Amino acid sequence: MNGFLAGNLFDPFLLVEGSLITSVSYTFDGHINLDFFPEEERTVEFHPYEYQPWEEAKSSVYSLIKGSNAPLLMRFMLELKPEKADEMLKKAAPDLDTSQLKALLINIRYENSAITLTTGTSYNTFVMSHDADIIWDKSIQKYLSGKGIDFEQL
Repeated sequence: MNGFLAGNLFDPFLLVEGSLITSVSYTFDGHINLDFFPEEERTVEFHPYEYQPWEEAKSSVYSLIKGSNAPLLMRFMLELKPEKADEMLKKAAPDLDTSQLKALLINIRYENSAITLTTGTSYNTFVMSHDADIIWDKSIQKYLSGKGIDFEQL
């Protein structure tokens, strides 16, 4: 869990949503609220993503759970930044049609001292090919292994 909150392991991701249960419950909606910012900062150059980058959100989450007690439950959905997803898929399969791909996701769940990470692929419409799903599953396994994270494939 330390790599998730304190390290940079998931910095290539965006916070889609999450929930945290400690002595109270918290829910997170990762959508950027552009109305919060001055009008001149409501542009793509200031906020290039629909969701908040995890590297910006994790310190707020960490501040809610730091202390001696572990959370009862922590659940987050993260989306791989679109440019990282395109880069990864094009490298793995240059001819892969990604026009209907919406997002590459991971769901992270911490409960009872165990972490479960599940991959997901979101499409704009139904697709016959699941090549992107397979590439994403293999890529996240390679990524975790490369970072020295032990895991068990279920």
